[in-house]
Amino acid sequence: MSHDDHAVEPIRGLPELPPSGERILWQGAPHWSTFAIRAFHVRKVIFYLAILIVLRAAFSYGETQSLVAALASTSFLLTLSVTAVGLLMLLAWLTARATVYTITNQRIVMRFGVALQMSVNLPYSVIESASAKLYKDGTGDIPLVLIPPERVSYIILWPHVRPWRWMTPQPMLRGIPNARRVADILAEAMAEDQNRARTPDATDAAESESAPQTHRETAGETA
Repeated sequence: MSHDDHAVEPIRGLPELPPSGERILWQGAPHWSTFAIRAFHVRKVIFYLAILIVLRAAFSYGETQSLVAALASTSFLLTLSVTAVGLLMLLAWLTARATVYTITNQRIVMRFGVALQMSVNLPYSVIESASAKLYKDGTGDIPLVLIPPERVSYIILWPHVRPWRWMTPQPMLRGIPNARRVADILAEAMAEDQNRARTPDATDAAESESAPQTHRETAGETA
């Protein structure tokens, strides 16, 4: 695995040209609104701020018994809330726009970063398993379990990482559209890679079994 800063991409989403024999099977990016809801928790933030605004209005109404005064007392908090939610959604849009997930027949590459772009290279040889969490809107998340002692940084990779897995961070293709199809492509690519890894061993074993066996016999002498 590697973390690489890059200024120019020869192919979108890849820091360098793929080696001979490597094929790009799929490329995509998170759906920004899905990213905003599930990664940046915009709905929860809106709900929390709405509660604060209602409480502020109720407190003001209890003091003044004036609905106009109660509504006026929330204007500053309402302005701050709208600004905060707007900035959060903008950050989600920028993050999704700067992200490219690439699946090839040999690895997964995650390119991300708004101010400083980085890429994480995950060959199938370091991936133990992959699962998919699908949602009703067709989007989904695909977390990747790495083979120990391989590790990634939770902080560096966030939000492209499975939530709350601090001790054993799991890279995750997050909020991707048409997630079922992407999961099928990844499963097929990983299966083919495993078959390629087994083929040399199977070939060596077959050659060993078919090779002629030579036995050296020594006749005993009889006195």
